[in-house]
Amino acid sequence: MKRRRGQVVEIHDLTDFDERVRAGVVSMTGWVITGLDLRDREDVLAGCRVAGAMFLGCRLTPASDASLEARGALVFPAMPTVPVDTWPARLYTPDDLYDTPAYRRSLDARAYAWSRETGREAALARALHDHGIDTALAAWTKGRSLVGVMGGHASERGSADYAEAARLGQGLSGSRTVATGGGPGAMEAANLGAWLSRRPAEALEEALALLGRVPSFRPDVGAWVDAAFEVRDRWPDGGESLGIPTWHYGHEPPNAFATSIAKYFGNPVREAILLQICNAGIVFLPGAGGTVQEIFQDACENYYADASSVAPMVLVGRVYWTETFPAWPLLQALAKGRPMEPHVHLVDTVDEAVSLLG
Repeated sequence: MKRRRGQVVEIHDLTDFDERVRAGVVSMTGWVITGLDLRDREDVLAGCRVAGAMFLGCRLTPASDASLEARGALVFPAMPTVPVDTWPARLYTPDDLYDTPAYRRSLDARAYAWSRETGREAALARALHDHGIDTALAAWTKGRSLVGVMGGHASERGSADYAEAARLGQGLSGSRTVATGGGPGAMEAANLGAWLSRRPAEALEEALALLGRVPSFRPDVGAWVDAAFEVRDRWPDGGESLGIPTWHYGHEPPNAFATSIAKYFGNPVREAILLQICNAGIVFLPGAGGTVQEIFQDACENYYADASSVAPMVLVGRVYWTETFPAWPLLQALAKGRPMEPHVHLVDTVDEAVSLLG
């Protein structure tokens, strides 16, 4: 049981709740109790002062529900038709999202199908869920030095671009925590590199070969996920990394190599947060519309930042970012004379990116 000073006590675990009760608590004023099944704790709840306590998504008997509200507690009921926890206390793991062998029955697939629903209750549930993910993500990122890797979702396993992104993730993870959009392509590759950051380069090469047997999540998400879990099982206890995907793009499943996953229903909030949390900088690999958007969204933050708040930006691929999609000349022009100017870089290789940010 964690000791708390002050009035607010957040409880997300039934064991913590029971320990506090055994310690002789008589007042739950200021408690925020989230997602617990308290149907067998009716007598405990009846014997405590509860005015000012909050019960968020807890399972209660009808008698407890009525009693708590009558005595001044705020009770926000669970929503049994919603497949996700509307009050999440932590980030997801791959095992949470891929909780069944058949993808179409997994939590990830069920949540995407439900996310298409309309109506006030569904909209409220999605908003509450994403707020909970915000809170959990803020706690998870505290004290970590995060470097983002942005790039195209279309890079298939077995391609040179995918391998380079994986080597980038492996190289950056020596001193940073890698954060990506959590999806397939370059995002998966960077999370894969972070997973194998404690392993020799030969392990990464072998993993790339194994994954290359299932290049894409199309036409079979299940086979694509199974290949990833095969790699995870072969090299367990992987290095940590973060993925921030969204059910807005339900056709793109989350990758299984991010050890913590902040999955949102709302994409605009997810996009902004992904850029904001990367306090150690961002590497932009070749990509299309989404990656270009991320470059200039990040550039806007840096353009108005003071010198102490600028985060480095590294674009990888000189020809790509000057000719194919000439984002670099405009980025240079924006940066000229601003505090961000010495912090924007154009390089040719992922090794150069690692030397700048790793």
